Amino acid sequence: MKLGTAESVPGELVTGWFDVTDLPTGTPERLPVLIAEGKEDGPTLWITASIHGNEVTALATAQDVMQENLESEIRGSVVCLPNLNPAGLRQTSRTSYYHGDDPNRYFPDPDADGSRPPRVQELIDGRIYDAFEDSADALVDLHTAQVGSIPFVIRDRVLYGSERTEAEANALADELERLVDAYDFPFINEYAAEEYVEQNLQRSTAGAALNNAGIPAFTVELGGFEVVEEDTREKGVIGLLNVMRELDMLPGDPEPTGLSAPVDFPVKRAVHPHTDTAGIVRHRVEAGDTFEQGDVIADIVTPHGEEKATVESDHDGYVVGRYHGVSAYENDPLASLAVRDDGDLVVPREQE
Repeated sequence: MKLGTAESVPGELVTGWFDVTDLPTGTPERLPVLIAEGKEDGPTLWITASIHGNEVTALATAQDVMQENLESEIRGSVVCLPNLNPAGLRQTSRTSYYHGDDPNRYFPDPDADGSRPPRVQELIDGRIYDAFEDSADALVDLHTAQVGSIPFVIRDRVLYGSERTEAEANALADELERLVDAYDFPFINEYAAEEYVEQNLQRSTAGAALNNAGIPAFTVELGGFEVVEEDTREKGVIGLLNVMRELDMLPGDPEPTGLSAPVDFPVKRAVHPHTDTAGIVRHRVEAGDTFEQGDVIADIVTPHGEEKATVESDHDGYVVGRYHGVSAYENDPLASLAVRDDGDLVVPREQE
């Protein structure tokens, strides 16, 4: 396999660069590439990471899994791009300095409005997409979440209609579930379908791979950002090796990560609750705590510490992470939660 200057050889690990655009300063913007190719034929797993430049546990996890002598152990190939956003990495910033918005919302979508010329991030994401669409049998995209967040996997809902039939979507969802289970992190279903498309998540790395290219793909959230969390990094590497075992790329049974969900019912992501009172946030919960509908998640106090309001949850579930900072304006979200989910995992695209 060849990607940029990296060209794989059976039984070897090769490195190189993938040029994705030219910079005004006269040098290319290039992504690091590692390819481990086994001596026997098999699937091709893509590992991508750090499209948000400050999500460095993701970067470290992707780098370190490629140091596991994969080339001498695997069937097939592992293609790893440990940093999809070098502009963000240079500044320890979530976004790039190309246009300052989320770089993980520009991957191709056949139903997207194409009336305006694509900007540079959309061109970059399109070139990455073309590369994995052409070769990937599965893809794992590595991220981090809020400060103090627990590690978890996001499982997208599979859409059918314009790109695939309902039967094809169910088959793809089954394959996705098999790989998510193998990773052995707590998993959270993505937002309900209407919000999923409203947030352009079908144009994220994993969302585009899954729902546009038809590749089983999912997102892993590896704790908090800006510093490498070593314990989470280690478990992230275990999860990636487990996916390779499930794909029959590596021998042996999956290794337990020791992580488990705090509740025994299906959950989905929720940015919740919001405060309708401005003030200083004093959370009553921490990441991993469970709650029931009506439980208080946070208090809102004045700058003098006097209580102004309490903010309750409308759901049952558990806390994934708390939002950074304590200053809250009207209708600001306070936490990232995993809340009870009774929705379908395979849904028609036209309902969004």
